[in-house]
This record gives sequence, structure tokens and C-alpha cells, in this order.
Amino acid sequence: MSTAYATIHGLVTYREGDGVPLTIPEGPVELSFASDSVTLSWMDDARTAGLTAIPRDDYDRYVREGKITILSKGVESAGD
Repeated sequence: MSTAYATIHGLVTYREGDGVPLTIPEGPVELSFASDSVTLSWMDDARTAGLTAIPRDDYDRYVREGKITILSKGVESAGD
């Protein structure tokens, strides 16, 4: 799995199960890539950690729309 760092600009959401869409706060995120999904981790203004995985198609759309901006690629983890 590879990692990268990015910034959220605009409305980026995820769902917990069948629940309503939840918003990922604007600001820095760490990304971990799998073949079918991308895991995003962040800290909100209250310094509470957040973590979710979104489908790769949703991630690609957010990047195309400029809502996720890649800052730098990280390193490949062992086993990739």
C-alpha cells in the first residue's frame, strides 16, 4: 500500500454504513491507497482524529473536481 499527503478543499463526504453522508473537514489529510479504495486520515479543529475509506471512484472524482489536492507522494510500504 502506498501513502501520500493531500489537502481537502471543498465538500468531500463519506458514509458510515448506510448512514447519511458525513463531511471530511477541509485541511491536510494522509492518504493510503488500495486497489479499490483510498483511506483518508485527518485531525479536526478539536484535534480529534478521523479515519475513513472511500471507494477509488469517489476519490478519483474528488481529485478531478479539485476537492482533493495531492501535496506529495509518500513511500511504498513493505509487501507492495
